[in-house]
Amino acid sequence: EEDSTNSFICVLKKMKEVRLMEKVVEETEEAFTERMEALAEQWRDLHARRAQLKAHVVTSGTTVKENERLRTQALKKAKEEKEENTKKESELLRVRKELEALRKQHQKLSKKLLKYSLFKRYLENVVENSQFQDIEDVISYYKALVRTRKDLLQSQWWHRQLMEQGKVLQQQIRAEKEAEMLQCKNDLVQLRESLDQAHSDIRQWEDRWAEAQDSAARKARELKSLSMAIQSLFQ
Repeated sequence: EEDSTNSFICVLKKMKEVRLMEKVVEETEEAFTERMEALAEQWRDLHARRAQLKAHVVTSGTTVKENERLRTQALKKAKEEKEENTKKESELLRVRKELEALRKQHQKLSKKLLKYSLFKRYLENVVENSQFQDIEDVISYYKALVRTRKDLLQSQWWHRQLMEQGKVLQQQIRAEKEAEMLQCKNDLVQLRESLDQAHSDIRQWEDRWAEAQDSAARKARELKSLSMAIQSLFQ
């Protein structure tokens, strides 16, 4: 459908070009006709002037010198007119070539128009069986859909970019957290080792404290016995 619509758009453009070419051809033909008429008028004027010049030479009885001057002027003017006519004929030949090229291009565009007329009928059927008013509405709607699709693809692309960036950031955060957790585990192991060492030291100090209490009790008993012995000795 997209290819068909693009083809029909090309057909519309070609139809427009054909109409422009037809208009150019018509204008060229009109200009060519006007130029031919002007050229014919100039030729008639030239013959009339030559006739007038001959009549003037016959009736005026001018001198040979004057006749020679007039003949020289006439030849000069005839030469100029010949050059002008040659120039116009060259221009006319160029216009004919351009006209022939335009006709060939017109035929070529007409063939393309006939080839793509199927798409035109298809779009006309679409207009008849839809809410669109004309083919231009269909083309405008299609262009709007193309723009929307382009915007959607752009949005999806940005979404994928953000997702990829989010994944990279998530991996970085995960790696940092794993490193922190590993450090915490190492610190915990060290703390447990330190706690075990502290428990061991506490047990050692408790044993020493118990030994010290036993020694103090023993010393106290000895002191008491000694006191009793001294008291008995005094008695």
